[in-house]
Amino acid sequence: MLIRTFGSAVYGVNAVTITIEVNASPGAGIGYFLVGLPDSAVKESQQRIESAIRENGFQMTRQKIVINMAPADIRKEGSAYDLPLAIGFLTATEQIKADNTSKYILMGELALDGSLKPVKGALPMAIQARKEGFEGLILPEENAREAAIVNNLKVLAASNLADVAAFFDGDETRLRQVVVDTRREFEENQAHLADDFADVRGQENIKRALEIAAAGGHNVILIGPPGAGKTMLARRLPGILPPLNLQEALETTKIHSVAGKLAKHASLVYSRPFRAPHHTISDVALVGGGTNPQPGEISLAHNGVLFLDELPEFKRTVLEVMRQPLEERKVTISRAKTSMDYPASFMLVASMNPCPCGYFNHPEKECTCGAGVVQRYLSKISGPLLDRIDIHIEVTPVNFDQLAETRKSEPSAVIRERVLKAREVQQQRYANLPGIHSNAQISSTQAREFCRLNPIGQTLLKTAMNRLQLSARAYDRILKVARTISDLAGSEEIKPEHLAEAIHYRSLDRQTWGIST
Repeated sequence: MLIRTFGSAVYGVNAVTITIEVNASPGAGIGYFLVGLPDSAVKESQQRIESAIRENGFQMTRQKIVINMAPADIRKEGSAYDLPLAIGFLTATEQIKADNTSKYILMGELALDGSLKPVKGALPMAIQARKEGFEGLILPEENAREAAIVNNLKVLAASNLADVAAFFDGDETRLRQVVVDTRREFEENQAHLADDFADVRGQENIKRALEIAAAGGHNVILIGPPGAGKTMLARRLPGILPPLNLQEALETTKIHSVAGKLAKHASLVYSRPFRAPHHTISDVALVGGGTNPQPGEISLAHNGVLFLDELPEFKRTVLEVMRQPLEERKVTISRAKTSMDYPASFMLVASMNPCPCGYFNHPEKECTCGAGVVQRYLSKISGPLLDRIDIHIEVTPVNFDQLAETRKSEPSAVIRERVLKAREVQQQRYANLPGIHSNAQISSTQAREFCRLNPIGQTLLKTAMNRLQLSARAYDRILKVARTISDLAGSEEIKPEHLAEAIHYRSLDRQTWGIST
């Protein structure tokens, strides 16, 4: 008897439907044959399925079972195919009378007792199931709410193999349909971060720089001695960014779903991601890839912030692989037979000490680093990488009087209002440019169109370019930052004072600090 069930494979951040054909042949010998390019985890499903079937009152019949997973040229990976394989086996051996398996996608890992364990990528699976016209999707309980944010698709939560078998045998009460009002839940769960700029004493110039960065989506690097507040300030940046809209939330959730980073019974990612990997991270862990390709930290930070603390301590190869994603806002993972894209539109916030001891140019403490040590330390960051960071800001220590101040600083909510107004101006400006929502995302050609300078501004920028020996990329970055400063000021024109402030934020360029390429 030939039976078909359907599963789903995740490639990149999208899913592909897998057809599982099960042929049971009584009297044709005894054996269990699994074909269709399965990996080791899929091949090992035989033992899990056999135990689960016996524990739930069914039988492993002694006959020839051939299972094909099509399309056969796509490698099937992981243990999530246990459920469709088991249901296909029970149907083909006539232990259940399933006649509607073609209407549903099934995914779930089986424990030895038949209970279902969660899988990765439930959201892209649900999107693909709706796209291909399936009536529903059957998943473990933990994944059901995540998949249920896709409308016009019946999402059924299952806790064990027996319930799924009973459902296909005619008892539809055994599975619970999960319904999520995506828009209402998204609006009710907009996260409010505990870290607030109101708790920061002093550092008004740093707050100003981070406000500009948030308003235009610009990359930032903070340089200063230990204890000056670099990490504390960086962690408060998400609190002044515009809240995620529903489309961005869906994009972000999709990536976290594929990576298996969503919390149990979660449905959406409600706040902008803040990822802070340790400096020992590998190239693959940062940008993604691996034997079974997975999103890296830069993709998990999509629509949010990637914070790299102690930037020179990261391996140089790790930092250099970020150069292309910073420009293209995506990362491409290529293999011999396939290629996949992961989104990577994030704000980079980096921090570093000015030297190994941390006190170079400190107003009170003396630097203990020897001759040439400071330059070697700074040379760990290449010029091309610094070129891609729009705002360079020096963080100075806070004095006692500022620390002892009892009056609270300006709260994040007030700063966010100014950021939102500037972002609204940018959305209107770039309304006809798909995929562009902020000044940092425009190309060099678009920068020259939307960031025009008056003659005084042209002269000022020319002087800065000559004195600092800035690159063409740095020229574009200055224009974009100046455009953001003018948006915050409510000015349609980029005035000389806006341009001067933007030039001030290029203080770490390699000609000034001796950083090599």
